[in-house]
Amino acid sequence: MHSQIRSSSALNIALDASRCTLNYAREHMWDPLYLKQRVEELGLTKEFDSYQIRLWRSYLSIFFVLHILVTVGHCALLLVFAEVKQMVYLDICVYSGCAILLLSILSINFCEKFVARHNWVMSFTSVLAALILLAADIITAIYHYYANTDLVVASFYDVYIVFVIYMYLPILSVRRVLVLGTVASLVYMVHFVVFMTPVLQQKVSSITTNGSYIINATHYVCLNLMGIFYRITTNMMVRSSFLDRHQYVTEELMLRNARRHEKVLVDSILPPLISKSLQSEIRNKITLVQQGTKTVTSLQRSMAVQIHPEVSILYADVVNYTQLTTTINVETLVIILHDLYGRFDMAAATFRAERIKFLGDCYYCVAGITEVDPDHAQNCVDLGFAMISNIQEVRGIYDLDISMRIGVHSGLIFSGVLGEAKLQFDIWGTDANIANVLESTGLPGCVHISNRTLSYIEEEPYEIEPGPSWAAEHPLLVKHKVETYILRMKNLSSTDFKNGHNVRMFSLVRFKSPINATRDESSELVFQEELRQEYKKMPVFRWNFGSLRRGCQPSDMPNLSNLCLTYKDKEMEKLYINQRDYIFKYSMLLAYLIGCLLVILQFDSNTSRCILCTIVNYLIIIFFGILTFIAWYKKMCWTRNQIKPKRNRVYNRFSCFLFYLINKIQENLEIRVGLYIFITLSHGTIIALILILCDQNRFILDEIEHKIFHYEAPNDACFHPWVITNMMSIFICMVFTFTRIPLKLKTLVAFLLSGAYLLLVNLHLRIVFHHSFTSTPSLPAEYAHTMQILVTILTVYQKERMTTFASKVNFKWRQELKRKQSDAVLTNQSITIILHNILPAHVSKLFLIGFKYIHKINVLNVYLTSLAKHELYYENYQMVSVMFAMLMNFQMDLRNLRLLNDIITEFDILLLYYKEFYVVEKIKVVGCTYMAACGLDLNFAGAVSIKSRSSNVHASPHLAKLLALPLARNHDGSDSDELDEVVFVLASFALDMMRTLSKCLESQGQEHGSITIGLSSGEVMAGIVGASQPHYDIWGNAVNMASRMQTTGLPDNIQVTEESAHILQDYGIKCNFRGLTFVKGRGEIPTYLVGIDPHYCFIDKEASRNPSHVLRSTQISYGSAYSKPEDTIGTDSDQL
Repeated sequence: MHSQIRSSSALNIALDASRCTLNYAREHMWDPLYLKQRVEELGLTKEFDSYQIRLWRSYLSIFFVLHILVTVGHCALLLVFAEVKQMVYLDICVYSGCAILLLSILSINFCEKFVARHNWVMSFTSVLAALILLAADIITAIYHYYANTDLVVASFYDVYIVFVIYMYLPILSVRRVLVLGTVASLVYMVHFVVFMTPVLQQKVSSITTNGSYIINATHYVCLNLMGIFYRITTNMMVRSSFLDRHQYVTEELMLRNARRHEKVLVDSILPPLISKSLQSEIRNKITLVQQGTKTVTSLQRSMAVQIHPEVSILYADVVNYTQLTTTINVETLVIILHDLYGRFDMAAATFRAERIKFLGDCYYCVAGITEVDPDHAQNCVDLGFAMISNIQEVRGIYDLDISMRIGVHSGLIFSGVLGEAKLQFDIWGTDANIANVLESTGLPGCVHISNRTLSYIEEEPYEIEPGPSWAAEHPLLVKHKVETYILRMKNLSSTDFKNGHNVRMFSLVRFKSPINATRDESSELVFQEELRQEYKKMPVFRWNFGSLRRGCQPSDMPNLSNLCLTYKDKEMEKLYINQRDYIFKYSMLLAYLIGCLLVILQFDSNTSRCILCTIVNYLIIIFFGILTFIAWYKKMCWTRNQIKPKRNRVYNRFSCFLFYLINKIQENLEIRVGLYIFITLSHGTIIALILILCDQNRFILDEIEHKIFHYEAPNDACFHPWVITNMMSIFICMVFTFTRIPLKLKTLVAFLLSGAYLLLVNLHLRIVFHHSFTSTPSLPAEYAHTMQILVTILTVYQKERMTTFASKVNFKWRQELKRKQSDAVLTNQSITIILHNILPAHVSKLFLIGFKYIHKINVLNVYLTSLAKHELYYENYQMVSVMFAMLMNFQMDLRNLRLLNDIITEFDILLLYYKEFYVVEKIKVVGCTYMAACGLDLNFAGAVSIKSRSSNVHASPHLAKLLALPLARNHDGSDSDELDEVVFVLASFALDMMRTLSKCLESQGQEHGSITIGLSSGEVMAGIVGASQPHYDIWGNAVNMASRMQTTGLPDNIQVTEESAHILQDYGIKCNFRGLTFVKGRGEIPTYLVGIDPHYCFIDKEASRNPSHVLRSTQISYGSAYSKPEDTIGTDSDQL
């Protein structure tokens, strides 16, 4: 069954018992008209014409070498083998002078600037050169006719000139080159009629005038057919290569931008020291999963921790932050925080400090962490005063009662990334804790520093006071003997620390600035210029002589062998020769026409009286006709469907069988080679029949009688030699016309045929060829035949090398394009994972949905464009449950950091079981505190800034399914109680955390370890703030209360507010009243402890309502980001 499916897919045919449909899309892409229209649609006509001029100029340079070889060879032949040397001097002079004049005229085309201004020069010089060569050939023949008493000589350059016109001369228009080739053929036919036919009629009476005309006309028709085939297929290859190059370069530039954006994303959460290893690790994991060698359910990364012995740590806290987040609406809050934290981020960048993260009102950063900085302490102190200046300005702009409390300490810290989900860079260590204490014990509007930091800075710019008395009594400071000082800046003004920049760059003034549109236009211009530069670098022939002098080749040149142009990479060569042959139908049509014309050329021989010969000829033509019909049947069906359109046209069994045959021929190299050999042998059979039926003894006797007794020489003894040589020239050219046959095989066949024929000409049938017309007086005729065959094979072989080279370059680009497309998919999947580690699932999925179903653009561009335009994203929720969980008595050394990493990792894995229905979202981890929330669901949001995107989600059940969210509920009083379930879900998650911690400590052999958990619920505001490091955060009374519940809680207990306790009791969970607990900013309030038994299970009570989903799904959905594209329909990675 699977093999049938694969076979059907390979054939591009949807099979159904006895009917099928036609898929002609891939083959249509090789249609000459389609390729031309495609170039025009993309607006690349000018660039393509420029590339085509360069290409034909390279062909012309090869023609120079070729024509010099032909001229030198011809002249040498005359000098060596002419019986009367005086008779050939004129010919040598004419052909040599013609070559010099011809090459001189054509050399004008190498004046690039002149030709670029006057494109007609290429056509004009080509026509002039062809006419000069034609005139030299005809004039020498006419001269010998009149100068040597009706001595008739055959034209030497007729085949060569026609091939040169079509294959080498830089005439871009196919019509013009066809006209020139036809004119050259007509001139030779006139010469034949006027000068050669009367003599032939006198010598051989049985050849009629009409018969000789037909034979001669057929010969030139064959030559022009071969020429026009080469020109059309060359144009197809050139356009296809150009379009592939365009796509290749476009993908290259887009991939470069995607990787740059990926780096921006990674750098927004991690410093470069860690981000590189993270990116590499993510890509390797994705690759392993796509290869089927690994199953990934989460990031599964190793701990990355680094030690920094000499840094300075700054902790900053916004005074009156609680009042700020509980008294203003969400939009204003996000605007203020984005403005404030944006200023802080820019100031941190100015003073070479790395912002670590912010936790509500706490903002902390480190100087000297990314690179060694001897001024780390000075930079941190100056940054602190810059932040004070910034908050003063924000306070004045928005009329807020806020201030800044800052603590700075210098020492040793650990830094790194812990866990597997929502990766965030963090710092740990005793010195980090000291800096935190300095902030909490400091004074508003001042910088509180330690004695160690003071020893690193200049004291002159500051007013220095002893630290507060309560700071000196803090246990941690006392334990480590830390003396503290309060710094005030002398003459602090609002213009200090701005480094010449306006810090209001993050205010709403910038949001509607037209700069972004100009930037987009500038990026597009840069993109187009890069494309033009890449087009100029496209290779045009095998060797770049400048590179050869330097001993190297351009990077985009394929690594080919010199003789047969095979890839030195055997796997690449195997892929090349096994690609589908979409030009087969053109080659087959030419083979059929040439076969018919070769049969016509037999009219002057005695094969017409051979019944066997006639049968063989008819059989060959019939078989060729059948193959041609099969090759063109798909094209005919497609054309018919274009004339009479019909959607999903169904074809009968006969048509399906023909589709099957042509697909097999196109895709199977062995079948193509078999047909190629058969067609070659068939053409050879037509010529061989003529040669075999030649009675050489009778021919010799007839020639003797004709010479001695002047008898009429009958023509039925043997063939006409020049007709056979012309047929052989066409046959040799025909050998090279099948494009997807290896050049090695075609070259071997051509040289074997040429060698065999030359042996017959110069040995076995020499007497026959010797008595034919020669091309130059006193030159034995067999040498003239030999020269034409050699010139033909040299001309055609060199052209085929050029065509093969272009095809190999194009194939290399296509392989590189596939690799880049694969890299692009990998980059997009990596970006998806990184987005999941910056934003909550519902926000990142919203951008992903917008990418596939709404805007059809890169998800990263949606996100980064909104950042570049400073479009703020915010949400407002009526009911969200928030949790803070802190590991107690945890010493921050390397050993314990490993344990902390294991614990955080287990917590992150636990999140994967809360990815459906009411999703538990990890917000951040700060030190040993784990923050999470439940209810951050767009369907529950009272307000969302990106309304157009959210409306699309609510409008479509399919989109809601892809978001892994239930359909939007009505936001009325009847449904509000359902939102209370988020408290039950988050309490269940908190209990699972306690159970997980217990098992983790047990597996690590730890006897002691506890966790304190605080939980609250209510209205929450959320949004993305920050400049250099955008961060999703939540604010509101529920967040503040959850934090207070944790700080005032008891180890191994879950402390909740009164509102949350009532909700949990409704769901059948016992909550024990703890009493009145003092909470900063609220005074004494009633708090409750959730009932938990020794086995970490809830203590039940009678429930008044039941949760909608009791059991969590065990299917880990996060692994979809690593899944194979074909296996993840509807997942995030598939959308990319």
